[in-house]
Amino acid sequence: MMNKDSKIFVAGHKGMVGSAIFRELSRNGYTNIITRTHSELDLTRQSEVESFFAEEKPEYVFLAAAKVGGIAANSAALADFMYYNMMIEMNVIHSAFSNGCKKLEFLGSSCIYPRMCPQPIKEEYLLSGYLEKTNEAYALAKISGLKYCEYLNTQYGTDYISVMPCNLYGPNDNYHPEYSHVMPALIRRFHEAKISGADSVTCWGDGSPLREFLYVDDLAELCVFLMNNYSGNETVNAGSGKEITIKDLTALVAEIVGYSGKILWDKSKPNGTPRKIMDVSKAASLGWKARTSLRDGIRLAYEDFLKHRA
Repeated sequence: MMNKDSKIFVAGHKGMVGSAIFRELSRNGYTNIITRTHSELDLTRQSEVESFFAEEKPEYVFLAAAKVGGIAANSAALADFMYYNMMIEMNVIHSAFSNGCKKLEFLGSSCIYPRMCPQPIKEEYLLSGYLEKTNEAYALAKISGLKYCEYLNTQYGTDYISVMPCNLYGPNDNYHPEYSHVMPALIRRFHEAKISGADSVTCWGDGSPLREFLYVDDLAELCVFLMNNYSGNETVNAGSGKEITIKDLTALVAEIVGYSGKILWDKSKPNGTPRKIMDVSKAASLGWKARTSLRDGIRLAYEDFLKHRA
């Protein structure tokens, strides 16, 4: 259990997940939160990370730093996604272990599970089938981080845990026109279409895939909760437990943004995994449930986007 003055390192505090964890810790009265920007500490550099941990000796670590992106980014830079994520994870986890960190929480992604996984996806389905090719490199890196935590627990008796969230969205999301995830990409595209008065917006695929979305502040609440209340080798799924087709999602985002033109579909583009919903019964049994509805979450995300753009 973290004390209010425990030394806590949030790796990746400028990103969407890390900033949400930082906000949640601050809201709960934790006063000794350590952060470093990328220019202050490059987590891919082993010597820098080792020096940082030797000097600061954080008691608790939230490992939310990662190189992330949607289908286009992952497909275009498989080698980069594997290298940067592997380096960040191994450097941080190993340095935490070497410097006596009491507990570490590793943040992964639901893409670690097999492409044609039984649904809803239980934690035990990990490594039971082939991965989705479009983000295989990222998934392999995240599986390695999760497994390294598990192996340290088994070999050395550490208390390192991992959390695997579904599709996330919310404040501080990445709205890059080519390399963002589906939710921020839709928010940006419909906003720009509304401003320009475009007659139509064309989306990738056929709109049939089913996806689950979790507002990032709900994830942050779970992350702090698990740091204080969960220990175990098996990861914990984080999701809303509700799914929506990409077609219905685009219609909802268009409505909230205020775009009234046509929505067209480019079926020559990939759909990605056909269906992906997490079994969140483990998190529920521990006492956690997502609180933000999809409609409210998208509205909050759009408000943040408008501020971010300004």
